[in-house]
Amino acid sequence: MKPTIVHKTPKTLLNPASGYLTGYSHTLNPYTGCAFSCTYCYVREMPVAKFRGEPWGTWVDVKEGAASILAKELVKAKRKGRVTIFMSSSTDPYQPAEYNERLTRSLLEAMVAEQPDFLLVQTRSPLVTRDIDLLLRLKDRVRISVTVETDLEPVRRAFTPAAPPIAARLGALQRLTAAGLDTQAAISPVLPSSQRFAARLAEVVGRVCIDDFFMGDGSLGKRTERLGIRRIYEQLGLSDWYDREAYQRVVTELRHHFPEDRLFISQAGFLP
Repeated sequence: MKPTIVHKTPKTLLNPASGYLTGYSHTLNPYTGCAFSCTYCYVREMPVAKFRGEPWGTWVDVKEGAASILAKELVKAKRKGRVTIFMSSSTDPYQPAEYNERLTRSLLEAMVAEQPDFLLVQTRSPLVTRDIDLLLRLKDRVRISVTVETDLEPVRRAFTPAAPPIAARLGALQRLTAAGLDTQAAISPVLPSSQRFAARLAEVVGRVCIDDFFMGDGSLGKRTERLGIRRIYEQLGLSDWYDREAYQRVVTELRHHFPEDRLFISQAGFLP
């Protein structure tokens, strides 16, 4: 089912970064809401979702005229100091609405004209490859982080049925890396995977970050517990993966394929 699309005019685009994203000056969210509707998304437990009155994933607000607002805000922000931007903290900038809206692309165009000191693009969508031309113009100031939580499609479908397939994400990473861009695979949150997972990632990307519910949901796993994620693990017969130490088995495999200075744990992998 396609989400309801509503166009709204925002007053501001850049928001001060805090908490998990301390280290950035700002966050930037082209959309409010997300059609990928991942079962474990921490935004489900935030006021923007809980007080909406509509199920998460069934609505998306498009921030109309965002590029012109951002252009002005960038000029002002750069007068005050370094501008480091995390895009996006509570939505996916390349969710399906972006195919027609081209909102994220317009924001990249604004950032090419008035360049921030650093931009991290966080997505799970292969659509990001459409904007390689603009990303290359930000080349030394941008990193593209693509979420790849598992290499097992049945697991991906159980947790994120509306998200792009794993093979498509790996293909996107390969294209971005081949273009000469700074890329990373974000195993965030770590989901059950095969022993081949680390090797598959090493074939397409040179940097990886791993995180889990207990480190990365902002409440030591309590938000995730409230979402009932444990039940999905039980249904898959993979309850042993819902554990604070489960990520370590993936880290062990990653160390066979990535040097220590290209392997990051939790918050450190997302900082500028």
